[in-house]
Amino acid sequence: MGSGNLTIDLDALTANWRSLDAMTDCETAAVVKADGYGLDAGRVARALAKAGARRFFVAVAEEGAAVRQALGPGPEICVFGGHMRGDTDMIHDLHLVPILNSLNQLTRHFEALPNAPFGIQLDTGMNRLGMEAPEWAAVRDIVLPQNPVLVMSHLACADEPDHDMNASQLAAFRDMTDGIDAPRSLAATGGILLGADYHFDLTRPGIGLYGGLPFADARPVVHLSLPVIQTRDLAAGETVGYGNVWRAEQPAKIATVSGGYADGLIRALSGKATFWHDDTPCPLVGRVSMDLITVDITRLNEAPTHLDLITPQQTVDDLAEMAGTIGYEILTSLGPRYARRYAGGFAA
Repeated sequence: MGSGNLTIDLDALTANWRSLDAMTDCETAAVVKADGYGLDAGRVARALAKAGARRFFVAVAEEGAAVRQALGPGPEICVFGGHMRGDTDMIHDLHLVPILNSLNQLTRHFEALPNAPFGIQLDTGMNRLGMEAPEWAAVRDIVLPQNPVLVMSHLACADEPDHDMNASQLAAFRDMTDGIDAPRSLAATGGILLGADYHFDLTRPGIGLYGGLPFADARPVVHLSLPVIQTRDLAAGETVGYGNVWRAEQPAKIATVSGGYADGLIRALSGKATFWHDDTPCPLVGRVSMDLITVDITRLNEAPTHLDLITPQQTVDDLAEMAGTIGYEILTSLGPRYARRYAGGFAA
């Protein structure tokens, strides 16, 4: 095949969910937004539902529709983006639960779908989504008798355990919610790792399910292998790729693999990432281009048919560090040209 192979280990995914679930004494949901972090929300959600997850979170109603189609009736699907204009029919027909973020959304939902389930998001200092303390104080006595299914907030710095913001947001969340009967949620993956004070009634792991930091003990979920299109021998002094940015200091053998920034292998990886052939590292040389990457395979005894980029030796977080970004961006950028293979007992 001319495109790369992206293998998704659904057994590892569900093992990560179980591990995070075992760290708490509350319900553990699953975040499957951004098409299941780029791995197919339907497949991911079905595997997690079989493992025991009963509540799922997406970013927008359209994502909720795809997850509902995959799961059928029963599991609760919550929409972080809330009740946007034009979402009413979708929310009603597909039994989605909007997490309301503002007074405007609150009014829209109560007027359009009275008695329909909803959640509330509060802003405890991130200044992104949710009602601030004065807004919440003004409406809480109206909202709480309507029985929200969840009252939540989101931590800004949970991946830095010693950051002062964590304790500040925890205190703000308690100030805004202590004494209410509605279920509460503050922790995503990082918040789970901060300990029981942050767990409340429900946690919402995302990146940790998919093998990413800050869940350092997560099992790897993705493996990416790219086919070799052509190999060539270079004499000392010859250059490779756009801009002549890499020059062979001695005779070298170069493999050109199928993949590039159109596939989510961002240009910032140029000259930094390593490909692997079994246990032998092969450095990426030259610039990453749209569809092609060149790799130094001089150390190999034979021309390979493929080279691996995301492996146990080099995770999405390793690639992210090389590129000056985060594992989330690498994972969610993996493009549609890859042939996706789902492995494990949950792949059926």
